[in-house]
Amino acid sequence: MTLQTEFAFVLPHGYVDAEGTVHREGMMRLATAEDEIAPHRDPRVQANPAYLVIIVLSRVVTRLGDLPAVNPKVIENLFAGDLAFLERLYRQLNETGSDRLAVTCPHCDEHFEVVTASAGER
Repeated sequence: MTLQTEFAFVLPHGYVDAEGTVHREGMMRLATAEDEIAPHRDPRVQANPAYLVIIVLSRVVTRLGDLPAVNPKVIENLFAGDLAFLERLYRQLNETGSDRLAVTCPHCDEHFEVVTASAGER
């Protein structure tokens, strides 16, 4: 049995780059202790503790569409709904160990569960 450490996701809205391309599909890996500790040394987090989530997500989101890299600037420029989605996914994967997410359909407001795909299933 192997430990699954990367999980695929699709953002509800998507990140729009400078050329207007929308990037929705991505990968998030499980966080390490260093991923949660190191950001506390970042001056942006020390100046504004709310910035912690930006730094942590920029460390664990390993791919977003065709972007060459995911960095804090990319995470900063996500739509609020996409940021909230990634925060929920992070908590779900790292705190509960489950790859099931409770979601709401943006069109009909129906609530249901989805299972994220593992890196090997993509």
